[in-house]
Amino acid sequence: MNDLIPLVNKLQDVFNTIGSDTVDLPQIIVVGSQSSGKSSVLENIVQRDFLPRGNGIVTRRPLVLQLVNIHAKEDSEPEEYGEFLHASNQKFTDFAEIRKEIEAETARIAGQNKGISRSPMQLKIYSPNVLNLTLVDLPGLTKIPVGDQPTDIENQTRNLISDYISKPNRHVIILAVSAANVDLVNSESLKLAKQVDPEGRRTIGVLTKLDLMDAGTNALEILTGRVLPLKLGFIGVVNRSQQDIVGNKPMVEALKSEAEFFKHHRAYRSIASRCGTPFLAKTLNNILMNHIRERLPDIKTRINTLIGQTSHELMSYGDSTLEGKSNRGALILRLLTKFASDFVSSIDGTSSDISTKELCGGARIYYIFNNVFGAALESIRPGGNLTVQDIRTAIRNSTGPRPSLFVPEIAFDLLVKPQILLLLQPSLRCVDLVYEELMKICHGCGSVELSRYPRLHAKLLEVVSDLLRERLAPTSEYVESLISIQHAYINTNHPDFIGGGAAISDLVRKNERKRREFEKLNRRSNNSSGVLNVSVQSSVVSKDENDGPLVSDNLKEPGGTKDINLHNGMNNPSSWAQRESFLTYFFGSGNKTDRTVLPDQPISIRNPRDIEELEQKLEHISLDEGVNHLTEREELETQLIRSLITSYFDLVRKAIQDTVPKAIMHHLVNRSRETVQNRLVEELYKEELFADLLQEDENLTNERQKCKTMLEVYREAFEIINEAM
Repeated sequence: MNDLIPLVNKLQDVFNTIGSDTVDLPQIIVVGSQSSGKSSVLENIVQRDFLPRGNGIVTRRPLVLQLVNIHAKEDSEPEEYGEFLHASNQKFTDFAEIRKEIEAETARIAGQNKGISRSPMQLKIYSPNVLNLTLVDLPGLTKIPVGDQPTDIENQTRNLISDYISKPNRHVIILAVSAANVDLVNSESLKLAKQVDPEGRRTIGVLTKLDLMDAGTNALEILTGRVLPLKLGFIGVVNRSQQDIVGNKPMVEALKSEAEFFKHHRAYRSIASRCGTPFLAKTLNNILMNHIRERLPDIKTRINTLIGQTSHELMSYGDSTLEGKSNRGALILRLLTKFASDFVSSIDGTSSDISTKELCGGARIYYIFNNVFGAALESIRPGGNLTVQDIRTAIRNSTGPRPSLFVPEIAFDLLVKPQILLLLQPSLRCVDLVYEELMKICHGCGSVELSRYPRLHAKLLEVVSDLLRERLAPTSEYVESLISIQHAYINTNHPDFIGGGAAISDLVRKNERKRREFEKLNRRSNNSSGVLNVSVQSSVVSKDENDGPLVSDNLKEPGGTKDINLHNGMNNPSSWAQRESFLTYFFGSGNKTDRTVLPDQPISIRNPRDIEELEQKLEHISLDEGVNHLTEREELETQLIRSLITSYFDLVRKAIQDTVPKAIMHHLVNRSRETVQNRLVEELYKEELFADLLQEDENLTNERQKCKTMLEVYREAFEIINEAM
């Protein structure tokens, strides 16, 4: 445990190779404002001039200064030299060259505009005149930008210093440098130290320029801890003056002058043994040694944890050294099988990483079938696009030149078939939605291991996408054929179809109910006003459930004024007689149908001009005439046809709602899930493709290499600690 500082230096070197700050090593951070004598303190400790000097901020990057004590060999003087981490192959024996290298490297990283950089620079100095010590010199605090310095230079500097001295686990000792000829309450370094170390447990104060204090004043109370108590105390030093620096006064003489000052000063001679640069260096060495000894177990635990985390991360990237030519086939087959398994399990809902936030996979397909497709079919109103004129025209056209005794069945077929075709678009859209969902499932399949091979992943998606597209066309064709089948044959014998008789009975019941409601309303009106509005009564036309016009509430026989009053009583002879009367009326003789659209008066053709006028009238025949004045028979026919269309459309809709999802599952979903693995193997399991498919992602390769390097560094650091302990 005697070489703890070199141990930390080794750890620092190791971690600097990867630029990692994941482990907070014990350090002494030097903090001070400009002109506080911070650089001079460091040079006195090293006993060499090596730091840049000038106006404004000179130290513009953190400088990690490692001091290594070396012993002289027999019959030879030890060689003093410096090494930079960024130029590890070069030794600097001339300390003036070290200063130039610091300036050049600072300008290279931080630029020429006097700005600062957070990127640290590491300098290691080997000398017999130093104690083993590690110091971090930070840019000096400043308030006013000078020259071309950034306007926010103060905030940049404060933030940089705060980041260094406020590291977690308190692995940092703060060396706060203050000038003695400035009031201590104005010391910027002590203010910052107090913010992160309010109890002063890890702050050591350094007072400079004691020789420049006003006559009759001294800093004895500060140095003895009576003004600002710090656990590590205050140490006074005397640096070289500006004149000494310009005159290149040797460091040896400067240290002798410092010792003489404290020894003969009336106020400081009692504490002379606890002042001066040598005492400061020795104190820092002891403090850092004790601090390292205290924190070493935590560092070892932290490094051990990092080894475990990094090893786990490296395993997630896979080991390319295990993927030789002999193993490529097995690897690809395993990845193909895993991809196909993920695809199937996502559809079946058996995936191990099912989302709990939203519907996915097979659940979304179920939602499409039962919510989206079902709602689309229910939104279709049978006959909603048919007007009374459309129905009447279809009935008339289906009779041809002959008058009809009954409502022609051809008219029903003619009207119901276009309604069936309304189911085609929602059905095909359902196919498209399921196809899109399968594509989403496909793109969601994969693993961390598969992400290593972007070309293989892309090929997997391509093959499955092609498979789904192949199944899309036959599925759509089959679904379209389901609609065509329903359109091809109108089965009026279907057990769920209402039929003509039941439709007529239903109309009679509705009209009878409307008539009673109207009579009740009319009686109430008579009681209140005494006046019967006959014109309103005769013109009321009811509406059925499908918005089709109903027959007038006062159904009358073709030539008379007697109301037809039909009831549902099965044992009431008069009821049966009335119904027979109604059916006789409805399917009555054709000579009572008013279907003539040509003038009722016979046309007398006297000359060719009359024939020409007749032809012109024939070209302009319009069935729109009289659409608002339907006969009672036409009203009944319209209602009957609309009722039959609604009944038949409903049973077709139920059939389509049941068969379309089944067809999609059979032709698209199940076929895809059953053949996906075979298709992947057939298309991709070819030896000539292995090399191309297993090309790794460049970013992932870099991450794996970085992870390997970090793991090696952590293991090396762990071995260094084990050897020391």
